[in-house]
Amino acid sequence: MNNRRKVVIALGAGALAAPFGSFAQQQGKVWRVGFLSARRQPPVLDLDYYGAFPRRLKELGYVEGVNLHIEWRFANGDYKLLPGMASELVRLKMDAIMALGPPCASAAQKVTTTIPIVIVVSVDPVAAGFVKSLARPGGNITGLSNLGGDISAKHLEMLLAMVPGLSRVAVLVNPGNPAHAQIVKNIQAAAQKVGIKSTPLNAQTPEEIESALAAATKERAGAVIVALDPLFIQQEIQIAAQTTKHRLPSIFSNREYAEAGGLMSYGQNQVEIYRRAAEYVDRIFKGAKPAELPVEQPTKLELLINRKTAKTLGLTIPQSLLISADKVIE
Repeated sequence: MNNRRKVVIALGAGALAAPFGSFAQQQGKVWRVGFLSARRQPPVLDLDYYGAFPRRLKELGYVEGVNLHIEWRFANGDYKLLPGMASELVRLKMDAIMALGPPCASAAQKVTTTIPIVIVVSVDPVAAGFVKSLARPGGNITGLSNLGGDISAKHLEMLLAMVPGLSRVAVLVNPGNPAHAQIVKNIQAAAQKVGIKSTPLNAQTPEEIESALAAATKERAGAVIVALDPLFIQQEIQIAAQTTKHRLPSIFSNREYAEAGGLMSYGQNQVEIYRRAAEYVDRIFKGAKPAELPVEQPTKLELLINRKTAKTLGLTIPQSLLISADKVIE
């Protein structure tokens, strides 16, 4: 990236984030935000990357219990609960709804065309039908796309570097996530180009995750790509333990996965995503129209490698990955 582009990005980000004094306090209004997640509620919100959302809002002048009220809704991995939760947030007359992941974005989109929706999705929001274009969304939805599907080929490339002679890769997907069909296609296309086979494994519950990863070994998969999904994020510790148990080198988008014992992670920093999402909500509260707020894409992705897990799996981390890594966990 040249210096001029870096400056343009920095100026654009600053314009989006910049607070306008103590705007929220001046309005004498309690702003109401619905936070819709398919995950379970974190035991300690402030220790989870979700906590970055209210922290950033506080920096921008919004304080829970003073001029801000957040309605938290967690589906605990059960996507069937999302439509009802989204409808409830509409009935409660939120000033904005945070919709996290394609299933939440889809549920919110179906129940309101007037309340602003800020999405955080791992899919192309144009192809998914959430917005008309990235530059001009055109409706009541805007937000961030971390392009989890578009980095699937990069995930495969990194596994190929880590596992010499890899001939088959498994892909752990949730059939209830509308983004995952495209992720499977992306990986299949990338795998065909390098002459390896890919096998999708479906899981919608913690029990099915365990069965799917056990099945991967029966399918003679030499590694597994974990598609970005709220349930899989919720079960990161389980997935990390099971992939190690079945001696499956693995990669996921969230850095927390590598920190939990998974082999590798490559994707956008989730704390930064939720700080940016808070800035979108701030702009909307200050009068910006979602239809005119461009959907943001990541400018930086980070690679984490767990050296301890690599040793357990009998893998030698290639120099090419060590050089690229943002962090090597010892």
